[in-house]
Amino acid sequence: MSDTVTQNEDEQSARQGEMSLVDHLQELRRRIIISLIAVALGSTVSYFYAAKLVHIITAPAGKLYYLNPAEAFFTYLKISFFTGFLAALPVVLYQAWAFIVPALTNQERKASFILVPASLGLFFAGLAFSYILVLPAGIKFFMGFATQDLQPLFSLGQYLSFVISFLLPFGFVFELPLFILVLAKLGMINSRVLIHKRKVVLVLSFVVGAILSPTPDVFSQTMVAVPLFVLYEVSIIIVKYILKK
Repeated sequence: MSDTVTQNEDEQSARQGEMSLVDHLQELRRRIIISLIAVALGSTVSYFYAAKLVHIITAPAGKLYYLNPAEAFFTYLKISFFTGFLAALPVVLYQAWAFIVPALTNQERKASFILVPASLGLFFAGLAFSYILVLPAGIKFFMGFATQDLQPLFSLGQYLSFVISFLLPFGFVFELPLFILVLAKLGMINSRVLIHKRKVVLVLSFVVGAILSPTPDVFSQTMVAVPLFVLYEVSIIIVKYILKK
């Protein structure tokens, strides 16, 4: 009799486990749907301002052309989706955070209140830095190859693809302080290691600057390398003084 009761309890626990898994999947599905709706709404609103967005994005290059009848339309759609995704990114991050936060400890939850907004801010700071400073320098460099017999003719679609592929790496690179902070929190590195590797990081900053910079001149590479090294120094301060608290 007791064996039967135990078996029934095991079956009931298994059903509860299955229901828990189903609940998690339903919750994940709901979060994904909300994120997709946010991106769709952001893209829809952005489409009505597509002409202004094109003007802003193409400002560093000046006048552009579209080389087939549908190119302008599909470029508008691409711009709308890109800006719509950026606009909806806070919602997407919140949905991801809300899904995983029940599994976090109280200390991890408190840390996430800082890390999630900080990651978003650093990402947008990287995009802004690239668009305001680095992208115009790159366009100016490439247009410098023009001669009397060789004039630039930028396609709208190709230029947009170039800009997006150019901006996004800077957004991710600016996440460096958070990456270092997480490693320090896990005990993999500390402030002494970071200070000891400072000279190596300085060299690597210029290597990354040479890769990300659109121009081979030292000024452009320095313009990329210096902010990276500054972010590294900020990471040292955070790990040494703030993380201990």
